[in-house]
Amino acid sequence: MSKAKFEIAVEIVRSLPKEGAIQPSQDDKLYVRQFIPIMDTPATEGDVVDGTRPGILDFVGKAKWFEDAWKGVKGTSKEDAYSKYVEKLLEILKSVNDEESKKHIAAIENA
Repeated sequence: MSKAKFEIAVEIVRSLPKEGAIQPSQDDKLYVRQFIPIMDTPATEGDVVDGTRPGILDFVGKAKWFEDAWKGVKGTSKEDAYSKYVEKLLEILKSVNDEESKKHIAAIENA
């Protein structure tokens, strides 16, 4: 997996309209978010929760919490994190299967 594919994937994610046809699930977002501390790049800065640790019933907040988010993937290489990010985006795009998604898939695969 090349870093170029990852960078294109990040650009695609940033360009997606909030109310568009391509809508990752909360689980998809949390899956990708866990790799952000590993990737450690400005292209992936997100709303990793900082401040007070979320409460026990705040499942989404706990999943975003910086210290907890990456525990399950600790030890993953940066290259593997890039690859998993791109693979998840391709999975989401293929599930939508419209013209916009096909254009994005081609952009990633041709990088």
